[in-house]
Amino acid sequence: MEKIQAYHPTADVGLIRQAYDFSAKVHKGQKRLSGEPYLVHPMAVAGIIADLKLDVPSVVGGLLHDTVEDTLTTLDEVKGLFGPEIAALVDGVTKLSRVNFTSHEEKQAENFRKMILAMAKDVRVILIKLADRTHNMRTLSHLPVEKQIATAQETLEIYAPLSHRLGIAWVKDELEDLALKYLHPEIYYQLKRNVAKKKAAREKYINEVISIISKKLEEEGIDADVTGRPKHFYSIYQKMESQSLLYDQIYDLVAFRILVDAARECYEALGVIHAHWKPVPGRFKDYIALPKPNMYQSLHTTVIGPYGERMEIQIRTHEMHRVAEEGIAAHWRYKEGKDFRFNEIQRFAWLRQLIEWQQNMQDPQEFLHSIKEDLFPEAVYVFTPKGDLLNFPKGCTVIDFAYRIHSEVGHHCTGARVNGQLVPLKYLLRSGDTIEIITTHQQTPSRDWLKLVKTARAKSKIRNWIKSQQRERSVVLGRQILESDLHRYKLDYVALRREGKIDSIAKELGMKDEETLLASIGYGKV
Repeated sequence: MEKIQAYHPTADVGLIRQAYDFSAKVHKGQKRLSGEPYLVHPMAVAGIIADLKLDVPSVVGGLLHDTVEDTLTTLDEVKGLFGPEIAALVDGVTKLSRVNFTSHEEKQAENFRKMILAMAKDVRVILIKLADRTHNMRTLSHLPVEKQIATAQETLEIYAPLSHRLGIAWVKDELEDLALKYLHPEIYYQLKRNVAKKKAAREKYINEVISIISKKLEEEGIDADVTGRPKHFYSIYQKMESQSLLYDQIYDLVAFRILVDAARECYEALGVIHAHWKPVPGRFKDYIALPKPNMYQSLHTTVIGPYGERMEIQIRTHEMHRVAEEGIAAHWRYKEGKDFRFNEIQRFAWLRQLIEWQQNMQDPQEFLHSIKEDLFPEAVYVFTPKGDLLNFPKGCTVIDFAYRIHSEVGHHCTGARVNGQLVPLKYLLRSGDTIEIITTHQQTPSRDWLKLVKTARAKSKIRNWIKSQQRERSVVLGRQILESDLHRYKLDYVALRREGKIDSIAKELGMKDEETLLASIGYGKV
């Protein structure tokens, strides 16, 4: 209550107390798997909503969000006691638990679609849901291991990237770290130990750099708040995975932030930074001139810092920082007389697209797949059956995926199950897919696979396999390929060979003779 009154002195405390009393009454006797009274959960959700500084109906919605789903309370009862606005919020986050579904995937898709429909009318629905998911992830250890993994994977697939798309940075970071904790506990706890081990040295470094930057800005007459923070575990994990690095090989584990009053001062501060420290080419981004779709604005640069290390710096105004941390919630936080309705959604292009999709797609599972795909726009992110997250360039096929798992899996890949459905080798990976490779020892790589794969790893493995085969077989294969290619241009291989032209071509390409040329074609070199 104190948290709410701190940012909303005129809050209707009576309504919040009424919601608390009602929630306590209907959840009486219910326990969470932790053994705590169930009421602890809606109270924690309401607390997270208060951290977002949302209005009273949002807080009340948090207190009541499970009353219809998990008790005998009806939506009409909520509407009669608390009004249609709060009833609509509760309905938006209530799962379709009393409907029979043919599969878990169908249930997940329908529930998500229902939530998006409610969000189209009032975006506070998704904010309450994110608060609910955040507390559930904080207390996930009390669930069975299989449920922990499934919930963590869903969080990483949907709710963490959704938080990012909505611009709520602290929620995204926490959800990603908690998902990592349950999907890869060994990595998570190793990172935690490594970070803790160097805490004193890191804090000393942060304080020294803050002092240096602050002094340089002050000398130029720029009034700024400079802070430094360690990167969160999941971002460190991503860098280790994407660049095949060990923890000790990552040097930019800290990011610095400069906050000023006006946009003009952001560029002035950038000039000071670049005047004193050499910028790393290709690492400057101007999100002030070109804001991200989630309305994030900031200048990003990486420089060679005062101790010769890479140093990431973000520069933005205090208002930009508020939006960067709170995202869409910053536009729905408490303001006197503020109307929380659909017209504000129009400012977020991605939300508009989301609402249009649910209106145009009849199949709820297709809708959910489209959501997952669009949550990761820069690359394709897919999951292994164990829940490991792998990223690929767009345009990759299941063969690329198979070779990422292991070269032998790639060599003997015959197809895959994607989200439980059989697909051919040419299937293009889509973000959110869960991939299971099908293999048989009778299958071996084909040179045609080189036309289907995109990653250098897969191409290299396929070529190496081809090279490992007997030279005679490669010569035969090379001749077949060359004859086929010449036939497309109405040319006869035998005639060209008789005229010595094949041998001449081989020598022009720096090869010993015709046989070497054919072997090279068969090996995949030409």
